[in-house]
Amino acid sequence: MISRRRLTRILATAASGAGIVPAAGRAAALPAEQAAAPATPAAPAATGRSAGLGPVRHVRTDVLSIAYHVAGPVHGTPVVLLHGWPFSPVGSYAEVVPALVRQGYRCYVPYLRGHGETRFLHRDTFRSGQQGALGADLKDFLDALGIRRAVFAGYDWGGRAADVAAVLWPERCAGLVSVNNYLVQDIAAAQNPLAPSVESGYWYFFYFLTERGRAGLEQNRKELARVVWHRNSPEWRFTEAELDQAAALWSNPDYVETVIHSYRHRLGAAPGDPRYADIERRLAGQPPVTVPTVTLDGAADGVIPWTDGTSSAAHFTGPRVHHVVQGAGHNLPQERPGAFVSAVLEVSALS
Repeated sequence: MISRRRLTRILATAASGAGIVPAAGRAAALPAEQAAAPATPAAPAATGRSAGLGPVRHVRTDVLSIAYHVAGPVHGTPVVLLHGWPFSPVGSYAEVVPALVRQGYRCYVPYLRGHGETRFLHRDTFRSGQQGALGADLKDFLDALGIRRAVFAGYDWGGRAADVAAVLWPERCAGLVSVNNYLVQDIAAAQNPLAPSVESGYWYFFYFLTERGRAGLEQNRKELARVVWHRNSPEWRFTEAELDQAAALWSNPDYVETVIHSYRHRLGAAPGDPRYADIERRLAGQPPVTVPTVTLDGAADGVIPWTDGTSSAAHFTGPRVHHVVQGAGHNLPQERPGAFVSAVLEVSALS
């Protein structure tokens, strides 16, 4: 058990070195996990810093065979760490996971649909990347592993999955860490223009609306990601090896279809999978986050400008703390892992 007093001491130490600037309990014990497919060794590129994530494992839901890593004590506080696009869960959480394991957490790091070894089980399943699908995948992942309740933490696509699951199934969420605040999409308002300075950062949203964009993603997966990494995280000095490691995940046969559908659906330009129609109807009402939450903004985010948290405050009706993280871009857990670890510890203290 991590006591509130110990958490307070840990947070004070972590925040001092994590570049966090303030802006405005523990999860339920983990029951025995259900049997999952045998582990497979991590890809050759996933060595060194990624060793703390352990081998790739697999678990089945009704829709997917989800690849994931797990590390930490079996009865530790469960936390699900969710990656964004176009990033790697190994890269994003290589330093976060060992730090949380040292604090007694059991860390689950799944690969989102269309990424890595995660696969659709049936050929005729809609290759959807919509927000309802991502949120449902998180709930189904918990169900498949017999995890009753966990902390959800993520950014970009993964942050959206965490937000969706937290608002629809709050009884499964012990606390939420969400980069860029409230991420449930208001698709009915998708045609309302934003400030040009913001719209320019969304260039790939509009690119993917076209068949030219689909072909560009198919032909230039790594180089397109390189541009996104540079522009969305302008202060991040990533290595070629880190980009190569992430690029290995994009050979997934469903990668292009899933990514294209995600961006077309969010702009109201493509229908959703009927399987998630009820979920999307519920999300259309922009339901609030009621669980304890820590939100983070990267001060150097090149696509979503940082805020003091007040503009999104109405979406959070439970305990909520907001921080601006200096030097962090869009891939915050990889760029400033200490700040992300601190947020997970802090949300546990809020519970």
